[in-house]
Amino acid sequence: MLACVQRVRHASVTVAGEVCGRIDTGMLVLLGVAQQDTEAEAEWLAAKIAGLRVFEDDEGKMNLSLADVRGSMLVVSQFTLLGDCRRGRRPDFTAAAPPEVAERLYEVFVHAVAKQGVPVATGRFRQHMDVELLNDGPVTLIVESKERGAGC
Repeated sequence: MLACVQRVRHASVTVAGEVCGRIDTGMLVLLGVAQQDTEAEAEWLAAKIAGLRVFEDDEGKMNLSLADVRGSMLVVSQFTLLGDCRRGRRPDFTAAAPPEVAERLYEVFVHAVAKQGVPVATGRFRQHMDVELLNDGPVTLIVESKERGAGC
């Protein structure tokens, strides 16, 4: 799994003119699910991201987590994160999990975040979404599941 995590002052996702997810202070997580990903990876990644200390304390140091600032998370499925752009001009998405697998693991991730005590909002899987955010910092991180190796 691959996640693009952005610290936000607020974020929302709209589908067909209807806001389906909205948060104030927190994190916008764009989540890509790869073919080999597992439920264990989804749960690990959810705990990892929910616990990231990316919010500033009284001394201005990034030392606080979502729970510490009583923030929320907006999770948006984004298979395009897994696009391979090394050849040609059109991204290759063959590394992305099939939709039925990706949706199940996306839901596992969302449920695991909620189990951490973090309020969660979501987009709509396999829908065209308009995502709006006010990036705070900006702070943007790429976080990968343990099996992928890199990232936070």
